[in-house]
Amino acid sequence: MQSLVPFRQHEGMGTAKKDVLDAVGPRLRELRRRRGMTLAELARRTGINESTLSRLESGGRKPTLELLLPLAEVYAVPLDQLVGAPHTGDPRIHLRPVSRGALTYVPLSEPGGVQAHKLLIRPSPGAEPEPRSHEGFEWLYVLAGRLRLVLGERTLVLKPGEAAEFDTHVPHWLGPDGDRTVELLVLFGRQGERAHLRARTD
Repeated sequence: MQSLVPFRQHEGMGTAKKDVLDAVGPRLRELRRRRGMTLAELARRTGINESTLSRLESGGRKPTLELLLPLAEVYAVPLDQLVGAPHTGDPRIHLRPVSRGALTYVPLSEPGGVQAHKLLIRPSPGAEPEPRSHEGFEWLYVLAGRLRLVLGERTLVLKPGEAAEFDTHVPHWLGPDGDRTVELLVLFGRQGERAHLRARTD
């Protein structure tokens, strides 16, 4: 009878592990849909072919570290969130800065809904403003340095402590006013995330 105890413990652990693995596929599908991404787009950004991604989401392919790591990077979530690891109760957000050229975005919130980022823009001598537009809105607050904001036909200079909010259908561009890096607190919605972070990552 004593030999049955470890067997039952092992069997329970195996069932729990299987339940965790079975939940990975639906979780990955939900993350992709929440970000408005197609399998083709995800395949291009991760290097994993569409068939494998589809089978992974449907449960036909076993999730491995090799597959989950690039997905966690694209979705900008911790690996334990993909596999549904128990919540540790740690309220801190693990910052993963994204740098592209003169811009560095530091995420201050979890993905989904309105996004909060600290944005650092370094001077780029000789660079000309290239205003762009997209759906949504942006709100920004200057923390340090001087910000040059081109908004449609207007050019504004904001100092530390000043804020701005605008409809991003209007072509806009942000940059330092002078030779010093400007630091901002920026809030934008999902469309802004796609336009700024994903476009620059691509």
